[in-house]
Amino acid sequence: MKVEVYSAAWCRDCRATKQFLEMHGVAYTEINVEENPEAFDEVLRRVGKRAIPQMVIDGEWWQPYAPGRGLLYDELYQRLNIPRGQL
Repeated sequence: MKVEVYSAAWCRDCRATKQFLEMHGVAYTEINVEENPEAFDEVLRRVGKRAIPQMVIDGEWWQPYAPGRGLLYDELYQRLNIPRGQL
């Protein structure tokens, strides 16, 4: 599985997403939109807004959080095929 995370250092939800991945041993490539402005343009082109974090899982773009709900843990477990309760 190839996982990319579009993020920025100031983004709390980005940090939570990366922490989740690290806790569950999911290898990922971080694409920092502050260091790479073209990456923010790619996010806008793909999802229609400059919202991070964004994940790309095997080529499929997905936003792992929802305003007012926070990180979408159930969906993260499901999309990454992580058994519940695994740490």
